[in-house]
Amino acid sequence: MVSFKKIVDFYLRSSIHVALSVYALVRMTHFMFNISEDAPMANFAFLGTIVGYNFVKYDALARAKKNQMRTELKLIAILSLFSLFGVGYYFFQLQLHTQIVSLVFLTLTLLYTLPAFPNRKNARNWAGVKIYIVALCWVGVTLVLPLINAGVPLEADYYLKCIQRFILVFNLILVFEIIDLSNDDPHLQTVPQQIGVKNTKMVGLLLLIPFYLLEFLKHHFIQEQLIVNAVLVLVLALFLVFANEKRSKYYTSFWVESIPIFWWLLLVFF
Repeated sequence: MVSFKKIVDFYLRSSIHVALSVYALVRMTHFMFNISEDAPMANFAFLGTIVGYNFVKYDALARAKKNQMRTELKLIAILSLFSLFGVGYYFFQLQLHTQIVSLVFLTLTLLYTLPAFPNRKNARNWAGVKIYIVALCWVGVTLVLPLINAGVPLEADYYLKCIQRFILVFNLILVFEIIDLSNDDPHLQTVPQQIGVKNTKMVGLLLLIPFYLLEFLKHHFIQEQLIVNAVLVLVLALFLVFANEKRSKYYTSFWVESIPIFWWLLLVFF
C-alpha cells in the first residue's frame, strides 16, 4: 500500500503544488483586474508550470540515466507528457499576441535549463542571476499573459502590480535560498551567499513595505484587498524570519509554495 508520505512527495516532486501556486496567482490577477472567467489561460499556466518545472528539474537526470529511471521519475515523465498535450491544447485557445509573448517566457525557461552556447553554463548557473529570471518568469506567466489575453489596457495599475508580483516572488525565492544555503554551489552567488542570512532576511522584510504600500497608489483599490495583503505580508514575514538551513524540505516545497494559494483563498473567503 502506498503511504501518505509517498503520495505527498510525488505531489511535490511532480511540481503539481507549485503549479497550483501559479494557478492561484493567475486567478488573483483575474480578480484584481475584473477579468471574467478565463479558464484556458489559467489551465495553460497550470499545465505549463508542470511541464516547465519538471523539465528544469529532471531533464539532465532523465538524459543521463534514461535506462535506470526509477518508477517515480517515470510517472513524473508521463504526467509531464500529458501536461504538454494539455499545454498545446490550451495554447491554441489563447489570443495570438498572448501566444507570441508566451514564447518569450518559454525561451527564458529553455535558457534557464539549457546552455545557450556549447561548453557554456545555462542561465541557472549564472552567478547572481537565477532569482531574477525565475521572478521575471512568474510575473510574466501570472500577470502579463492573463492581462494581454484579456485585452486589459496596460495602464499605471498594471505596472504597480508587476512590481508587487515581482517583490512577492522574489521574497518567496529568498526563503528557498536561505534553506538551500548549505547545498547551493558557492559560484551561484545567491543573495544569502553574497550578503549573509541576516541581511537577506532584512532585505526581504524591507521589500514587504513597498509591496503593501503600492496598493494605495492604484486608481481603484479595494478595502478588502488591503486586509488580505496585510495578512499575506505578516505570513510571509514570519516565514522569512524563521527560515534557516536546518528546516525540513517541506518548509519551502510545501508551506512556502502554499503562500500564493493561501493569498488567493483569502480573497475567495473575503
